[in-house]
Amino acid sequence: MKAKASKTRRSRRPTQPRDEHQASIHRRTRAAHSQEIAEDYVEVVADLIATHGEARAIDIARRMGVTHVTVTKTVARLQRAGLLTSRPYRSIFLTEKGQKMATDSRRRHDVVVRFLKAVGVSEENALSDAEGIEHHVSAETLAQFERFAKRTMK
Repeated sequence: MKAKASKTRRSRRPTQPRDEHQASIHRRTRAAHSQEIAEDYVEVVADLIATHGEARAIDIARRMGVTHVTVTKTVARLQRAGLLTSRPYRSIFLTEKGQKMATDSRRRHDVVVRFLKAVGVSEENALSDAEGIEHHVSAETLAQFERFAKRTMK
């Protein structure tokens, strides 16, 4: 009888993904986390260049809420990844690859904000929440967010 009750309890639990599927979900999330910082930095650099004509480490630090040292280390890593360029005592610039990443990330962010606002989230919370969601949303989900937001925002 106990075994039957246990079996019944299991059937009520939400369906869990198979081991390999669950592992692939976690791998995708970890990969998104590693991309997140790069995407945030290239977005900030693009925004600073668009609004001020240049991106300086001190301005990036202010926007990111980190120290100048953190920016310097991260910029060096992003230079090695081919996303940014800089020269001593000069501004920081996006490479073509960095510009594409910034454009793609900004687009995802905008879609997520529009979707969240379409489902009734306040502007302030939509902007804040989108900052995390944009890095983890799949292309399929993003497309659905965009379709939904377009339908409801007409």
